[in-house]
Amino acid sequence: MERAKIRLCVTHPLGPEQAVPLTADQANYLFAVMRLGPGDRVALFNGQDGEWTAEVVEGSKRGGVLRCLGLAAPQLNPPDLWLLFAPIKKERTDFIVEKAAELGCAKILPVQTEFTNAARIKQDRLQAHALEAAEQCLGTYVPEVSDLQPLQKVLKDWNPERRILWGDESLVGPAQTLAGVTPGPWAILVGPEGGFSETERRQLRALPFVTPVSLGPRILRADTAACAAITLWQSALGDWR
Repeated sequence: MERAKIRLCVTHPLGPEQAVPLTADQANYLFAVMRLGPGDRVALFNGQDGEWTAEVVEGSKRGGVLRCLGLAAPQLNPPDLWLLFAPIKKERTDFIVEKAAELGCAKILPVQTEFTNAARIKQDRLQAHALEAAEQCLGTYVPEVSDLQPLQKVLKDWNPERRILWGDESLVGPAQTLAGVTPGPWAILVGPEGGFSETERRQLRALPFVTPVSLGPRILRADTAACAAITLWQSALGDWR
């Protein structure tokens, strides 16, 4: 079945002839902003059942109902890759979350480091950015965005079976490949503007589940480093192979 151009993430189960009620915000978007009406088609996904083509049964600015017509695309989950990053300026933090969702991260964890400028984040806003990114890039999975946590606490509670690929800016030089690195659950860690403190560096180098890598011959901005590290991992160990 041809994929509809307007995509919407819902929490309701999807399946043949399934009726899907809309929230007020979703109804306002479809019927007031996009000007849809009965019979028009929308692509729906919920992170579990793939993408379904649905048609508008009824709708107003405050609510409505869609009906699933058929499966347009199977469920595509990302590889078991998390992103740990230190929040920076608002727009660039939004950018990191959006690109992590587009590039195929399964979970996004903002962390507080010694040099992190942001003392807090708006987790709900960042989660909304991840959802919008999935809607726009034809994804069928929305990564969870956690609330801000201290890096020290995250590392203390870390499951060592999940390896961490650390983009270490002190290793400026030729970009490294990940040949010989074993697949499995991984996370990527990129630091804030100004990098990690010496105390944090010593701690990270001492952890057996952390693999430091160079991201090339130039110092990258934090948002660029996140994209570069995800690309490096996806190309070697992820679903880009």
